[in-house]
Amino acid sequence: MNKRTLGSEKEKLAAAYLTQKGYDIIETNYRTRYEEIDIIAKDKNTIVFVEVKYRKNESFGNPLESITLNKQKRISMGAAIYLSNKNKSIEKTSIRFDAIGITGEKITHIKDAFGYIGVGFR
Repeated sequence: MNKRTLGSEKEKLAAAYLTQKGYDIIETNYRTRYEEIDIIAKDKNTIVFVEVKYRKNESFGNPLESITLNKQKRISMGAAIYLSNKNKSIEKTSIRFDAIGITGEKITHIKDAFGYIGVGFR
């Protein structure tokens, strides 16, 4: 299985996981000129931008460690574009950045991940 197919499969797994947790999936693979946002979901009244990372095992580290500050900035810019395209105010819209790491079959979900991993745009 090639990397793109495997990544798509794991993103679908992450979306199913979020749906099971009560999230509504709004979009997947939202592309801007800056970045692709893997999943955009709604958790109650909050729009959640989700980055999904997969590794077969942790021999090269935890998949969540690969979400660099630069990656976070690009996702944040993509989120701002998404909100603008949907006529939603950044200041008035409740948003959050989550990360899902999948190692083998184990799913780790970190809410408000950019605050945990680094810095978001808020």
